[in-house]
Amino acid sequence: MKLITRRQMLQVAAATGAAVAVLGSARAPAATGRVVELAARPGPLMLDTASSAVIVVDMQNDFGTPGGMLHRAGIDISGIAQVIAPMAKVLAAARRAKMPIVYFKMGYLPDLSDLGEEGSVNRTRHLALGVGKHVQAPDGSASRILVRDTWNTDIVAGLKPHAEDIVLYKTRFSGFYGTDLNERLRGMGIKQLIVVGCTTSICVESTVRDAMFRDYRCILLEDCTSEPIVGSGLARTNHEASLLSIETVLGWVSDSVQLESALG
Repeated sequence: MKLITRRQMLQVAAATGAAVAVLGSARAPAATGRVVELAARPGPLMLDTASSAVIVVDMQNDFGTPGGMLHRAGIDISGIAQVIAPMAKVLAAARRAKMPIVYFKMGYLPDLSDLGEEGSVNRTRHLALGVGKHVQAPDGSASRILVRDTWNTDIVAGLKPHAEDIVLYKTRFSGFYGTDLNERLRGMGIKQLIVVGCTTSICVESTVRDAMFRDYRCILLEDCTSEPIVGSGLARTNHEASLLSIETVLGWVSDSVQLESALG
């Protein structure tokens, strides 16, 4: 089998996506906004704020705050903490542009009935990380790992949703699985998704893939997502591998600085 280089893959992506992609021609009739140029890979694109939304994936205490699930499991969450500041700037810019913001939280019912069947991968892997376990939150209150409406599934400090934002629970890695996200986005006339959150190769990429399958155009902001899973002896990290997949075949990759500059 003939292997192709990264440059060749990007050339294919650029050829199929065009050097400049115009996004958002099918906006909702009542929507108003403006079109801005966003620097991205594999090429710049025109972003219509009237048909764009920001998707925030799993920026919750269990993943990004000391005392949460990943921290208790001994996983390094410093990278997730570092994306909070640039993400906050992106959300502020999106709100000024009147773009909808959708927050996702990974969380299960108290009886864990939506965790999956006995022996399923989703159930066994999450149980190994302590899902459902009763714990004490840093503020001293009683809480439970990855259980809905507890401190563990609250959005991290610094990124708290506003009253007008949409907040949805999900029970699998993709934000489209078992939720009404698609119906909500279609109802608002959304065609482009600016995706941020954690972790890059799991919940973020799963959501981007499902969005692409539904014909949404995704722009991942690389400094607003993080990956704590690191293998040994890999040529690139899982984070970098996901970025390559997205800019090559799944969408576009940009960053918070470029988005803020484009939105003014």
